[in-house]
Amino acid sequence: MASSNPPLAEPEVPGAAPPGPGVVEQPQTQQQPQVEEGEQPQQEEDVPAPLQIDHDLEDDNDFGDGDSAYGSLAGSSRTGSITSSITNYVYENGRRYHAYRSGQYVLPNDEAEQERLDLQHHIWRLLLQGALYSAPLAIPKPGDGDNGGETDPNEADPNEFRILDLGCGTGAWAIDMADEFPRAAVFGVDLSPIQPEWVPGNCRFHVDDYEDEWTYREDEKFDYVHGRALSGTVADWARFYGQVRQNLKPGGWCEMQEYDAWIFSDDDSFERAVWTKEWVEKLDAGSKIFGKQINVANRQKQWMIDAGFEDVQEKIVRIPIGPWAKDPALKELGRFEQMHMQMSVASHTPALFTRVWNYSEPQVQLLIEGVKREFRSRDLRLITSYRFIVGRNPGREV
Repeated sequence: MASSNPPLAEPEVPGAAPPGPGVVEQPQTQQQPQVEEGEQPQQEEDVPAPLQIDHDLEDDNDFGDGDSAYGSLAGSSRTGSITSSITNYVYENGRRYHAYRSGQYVLPNDEAEQERLDLQHHIWRLLLQGALYSAPLAIPKPGDGDNGGETDPNEADPNEFRILDLGCGTGAWAIDMADEFPRAAVFGVDLSPIQPEWVPGNCRFHVDDYEDEWTYREDEKFDYVHGRALSGTVADWARFYGQVRQNLKPGGWCEMQEYDAWIFSDDDSFERAVWTKEWVEKLDAGSKIFGKQINVANRQKQWMIDAGFEDVQEKIVRIPIGPWAKDPALKELGRFEQMHMQMSVASHTPALFTRVWNYSEPQVQLLIEGVKREFRSRDLRLITSYRFIVGRNPGREV
């Protein structure tokens, strides 16, 4: 069934190119209903045109890693000391987990997870044609404006354009933003101190929990707040977006880059992928029991509107899991997404399934391998959805 609503107009993004050829976008037109026990989540808000299949596909499992090489730049990245209570990590099921606020987050922070986050960063940049954001920002660049010679126009003024990256992970996005916009001040927040020590001088990281009360001063408000893949990390989204608004300057922008914690298909592939079906159903139900539901990407737009943001827009991109799409851009994205999803099932499963569903470690590994096998299958055409949601804090334009 085709959508009867026209696509949302994209905001004009300085320096951001439109999606590549073949990338399918669709507007959000309705919300995925809450799923009670025994029910299955609705697949998607609308049924888009099926992705075209490359029937001449050859075996291709040499995927390579995302670009995760970053130059060492002057300046220490850390604000405050790192205490043993933060670095005394927790180990279970062969994975390493954060120590700060232990148990509040079910994903690991070990090297395998950091590689996944860097690969995910590469996928997000591919979706944005190399850009880092989709909000209509006016970030000052070197040489912009006339400061009367009082300061170096190439250096960051801490109050000129302030950017906050929530759940910054390895710091890849924050570092790239700081490197691309040296006159902006970029701050990253995460539960784990896994970011590099040497970064651009206008980039800082600190260990904190964005579910706590935010304590930024009035003169520390931000022009842009960015979050990526935060679904499953927040218990109270109304409070979360309320704090984002309170700490944005008038006219400042919030952008959430999320992906649906669900798997789709244009044919009967999802129903035939029995391991994957069990995994996503129990992942979502288990996260609800845990208190931080993970399959909520399709509710972010409405939550942003409810919080009082204006000009809220959403763009949805569907990506094949595997290089089976005929379109070259989707084929490339599918290769990376196939690797990313295999890494994701290994990261998302152990803690939640042992803590909530009482799986044994052998049961967890059996499920993980079953899902990975289906992600690699040439007989299944599975699809994921990525979303870009932007909203403006009421007030003057940035």
